[in-house]
Amino acid sequence: MPSFTQTLDLARSGSAYPERADPREGGWDRWARACWRLLEPLDRQDQMLRRRVQQAVDRAAETRALDEPQLLQQLRRSARRGWVDASALPQALACVRELCRRSLQMEPYPAQLLGAAGLLTGRLVEMQTGEGKSLTAALAATLAAAAGVPVHVVTVNDYLAQRDAEEMAPLFARAGLTVGAIVTGMSVTQRRHAYAQAICYCTGKELVFDYLKDRSAFGANVSATRQQLRAWVSHSQAEQSLLRGLHFAIVDEADSIFIDEARTPLILAVKAGAEAVAPHFAQALQIARTLEPQQHYLVDARRRSIALTALGRQQALLASAALGPAASAEWQVRIAREHWVLQALRALHLFIKDHHYVVRADKVEIVDENTGRVLEGRTWEQGLHQMIETKEGCALSDRARTMSRITYQRFFARYLRLSGMTGTAREVRGEIRACYGLRTLVVPTHRPSARQRWADIVLPDTPAKWQRIAQEVQALVAQQRAVLVGTGSVEASEALSAVLQARGVAHRVLNAQQDAAEAELVRSAGLPGTVTVATNMAGRGTDIKLPPEVLGCGGLHVILSEHHESSRVDRQLFGRAGRQGDVGSAQCIVALDDALFTEFAPALAQLARGLHHAGLRRVALRLARGLAQHRAERQHRATRREALRHDNQLADLMAMSGRL
Repeated sequence: MPSFTQTLDLARSGSAYPERADPREGGWDRWARACWRLLEPLDRQDQMLRRRVQQAVDRAAETRALDEPQLLQQLRRSARRGWVDASALPQALACVRELCRRSLQMEPYPAQLLGAAGLLTGRLVEMQTGEGKSLTAALAATLAAAAGVPVHVVTVNDYLAQRDAEEMAPLFARAGLTVGAIVTGMSVTQRRHAYAQAICYCTGKELVFDYLKDRSAFGANVSATRQQLRAWVSHSQAEQSLLRGLHFAIVDEADSIFIDEARTPLILAVKAGAEAVAPHFAQALQIARTLEPQQHYLVDARRRSIALTALGRQQALLASAALGPAASAEWQVRIAREHWVLQALRALHLFIKDHHYVVRADKVEIVDENTGRVLEGRTWEQGLHQMIETKEGCALSDRARTMSRITYQRFFARYLRLSGMTGTAREVRGEIRACYGLRTLVVPTHRPSARQRWADIVLPDTPAKWQRIAQEVQALVAQQRAVLVGTGSVEASEALSAVLQARGVAHRVLNAQQDAAEAELVRSAGLPGTVTVATNMAGRGTDIKLPPEVLGCGGLHVILSEHHESSRVDRQLFGRAGRQGDVGSAQCIVALDDALFTEFAPALAQLARGLHHAGLRRVALRLARGLAQHRAERQHRATRREALRHDNQLADLMAMSGRL
């Protein structure tokens, strides 16, 4: 096995443990793969961090000889110095490494120490899946909290926040630090107590909404007298404010929070009731169903927008007049009439059941398109959510009136020091540097990757794709291998499940419908002959443990059935196989009529359809995939910039009126 210094040198050349190519691949495939490989040079600051980590590793024997009081004293002293002076990092890292060995019976790898050093110095750290990011974050959190800095460790869901807080509690306790976790449903008192701890684990959504509640509470007191305001500020920590401030944040799965979820601003709202406008929803849907595409309205599927034509506006006026006595006076106002008609058209044509939302217990619940998770408590604004509820025949929820809003870009930029970690950062490092001021540090894997990348399989249409995937799954199950099939939506996972069921293949389906049991399903997905069909939600957070008999048969095999609009999500799914040097394999089995190709690269997809040579077809498809993902990500970047611009404009307007 190469030394730590050698692995960093490999990372500098961009060739640190690449996937092993499938021996069945032809020359065209190897040529295309070589063309897509990018170099990841290390800058001088990265080299300096590497030297300091090596110094920390060299001090292991010296630190191990310290007794407990001496170790804690050196930890606190070096942590305080290391917070402001990176030259003190070697001693701090050596102390926290020894403390981790004593408390958790785990000695962090040099790669994990490098990741912790990057977090502590305010970097975005890229560590491959399975490399121990939870422990790396805990090391950095321990050092920052030991320096007296309140720490927020931000994760993607409640389960991971609570799990990591509980698993790392012995380390924090041995360092004399307290830890808390924020989960959905906690009372105000419980939240205030959790935020008061030295280290607090929470989700991005809960953290931002608690911040908005604090800000709204302060805004409500702005009109008070100076004496009342001074008294409120002096007692805010004990009686009003939830947070202690925004000091240091470690954001796990940072690309998901910084990028994927940044397109939608977080809005703190109060219920305004829907009864007064309830008839509008049914009437608007009735009118919208009479309109014809191209003639009355134009749909831009790529930008997810709909616009009425001049003829459409006239038709909406005539249709509203035809409602007769049932129509309310609001239908006579052009702006209101066109707003409701456009919302009805969006509900009918842009928001699809089991793709953008699911219906459970007579409720419409939004599904995150990037992860496949249900976004608990989220609703669409301006009556769109109620419009979709009317379309699905569900009971109407209360409409929301906006009290405060903020984007992730503006919120996380307010921390005194910010850091993040993810398995997929290099594709978006430029945007993260521009928006959040974070430089990306690529950490090499601890062990060489033994994952094989099998040759892509391209099918002409979706039904043929499902049949071929089922055929491959049957062959792999016969070898007693574990199989994970990633799908792009809830609807796709159910379609593949039906094909597997018809062939008699036992399997489990993991999508937004079963998110409560997600962790247990993922944890057991590595058992012999186990087939798991999952949306992108299975790609984050929980390790798939492989028993020896599965490793002996070739490990976990991952099949990607549809390329995501972001190449990061594809790479995250492939990272489920071959973790920590385990054997494994990954493969793409896609169709030319997949939504990514038809929407963003139809010409290249058509070219690939006409090629008969399998190698040339795969090369054309890779070009189509690269172009389509580039166009999709460029569009999403524009959406995020627009959301941030709109948020800044609202902040300026509110500042002029005296509101924060």
